Amino acid sequence: MTPLGQPVFILGAGVAGLAAARALALRGAKVTVLEQADAVREVGAGLQISPNGAAVLKALGLGEALEAASTRAVAVELRDGRDGAVVTRLEVAKLRPDQGYHFLHRADLIQFLLDGARAAGAELRLLQKADRVDLTGPRPKLVMSTGAEIEAGLLLGADGLQSPTRRALNGEDAPFFTHQVAWRALIPCEPGAEAVAEVHMGPGRHLVSYPLRGGTLRNIVAVEERRRWAEEGWSLRDDPMELRLAFERFGPRVRGWLEQVEDVWLWGLFRHPVAKSWFRVLPEGAVAILGDAAHPTLPFLAQGASMGLEDAWVLADALARHETLPAALRVYQSGRGPRAARIVEAANSNARAYHLSGAMRSLAHTGLRIMGKVAPGAALSRFDWLYGHDVTKGG
Repeated sequence: MTPLGQPVFILGAGVAGLAAARALALRGAKVTVLEQADAVREVGAGLQISPNGAAVLKALGLGEALEAASTRAVAVELRDGRDGAVVTRLEVAKLRPDQGYHFLHRADLIQFLLDGARAAGAELRLLQKADRVDLTGPRPKLVMSTGAEIEAGLLLGADGLQSPTRRALNGEDAPFFTHQVAWRALIPCEPGAEAVAEVHMGPGRHLVSYPLRGGTLRNIVAVEERRRWAEEGWSLRDDPMELRLAFERFGPRVRGWLEQVEDVWLWGLFRHPVAKSWFRVLPEGAVAILGDAAHPTLPFLAQGASMGLEDAWVLADALARHETLPAALRVYQSGRGPRAARIVEAANSNARAYHLSGAMRSLAHTGLRIMGKVAPGAALSRFDWLYGHDVTKGG
């Protein structure tokens, strides 16, 4: 039996899980997605899909859905947080007219991925919370919170930061608190706002904002360095006043946005290692991980969703091209592991650059201004290895 000749169970109906479901179902696999929630709701906030992620959505036949649900970015602006002055502007639409940088609500992405997975023949089961993954038998076994057990010939864990599938493969790891916390919020967007991602940088903190849903909403993600621990995850509500106080020394543009915030969520930023083992082959089946389960990343390069999309394509392609599970899964991890590690490290570096203070800050901002005038495409070209990479072409 070929790798796709047996039923596939995917744990988690997030970006990576639903993209994998469509990719595998289109290749003829019988796919069941298990989701712990009782419904696929409008949760989360804004996210970005860069050209490397958009390439996967187009290859999956979801390019039109992406264009309909998203706003194409015109530019990225790095601004001085104190007065809002533009330090440099990266004209992504002009410098890369053949590539699309997209802003969209996570719920809209999830919805068209879910619609696409179902249209391809995948099944979604709700209220399916897995307590643990048992790899001691001949086939992967899910032990559900209800006490039920599900055996799978091929189990794919797209089950996020607290992944039981990752734990079964790698044991417990000890995430490192970065001493940074992040808030996320949505506010109404001012009429006629340009489709620009603004990064307002200040000592020990920064704020990113861009419009969503045709300019009706504005997404805000704000990061502050602090010694106090904050819980990992997206479910901790906070007082909007805490956010306003953290950015009270920023310019009027940022303060004006924050005055409109009514609901805000706070989470601690933890650095996790990229998983050492992405798969295991058992006598009668196999298990593999993808998305945040394999490589949690900090949000400073906006690559979480795009990395999950890349994983889904490479995994499905490997399973379709190789005759055995061991061969397919080895190709999958060897193809994804080094790139994931490089992206995670690049995101870590961005965090440091945004939060400079004193003389280093002045020097860095001066250099960015000069570079923006002399070689406006240079800053973007630093990331050609990231944005210009297309896994659907065999990369």
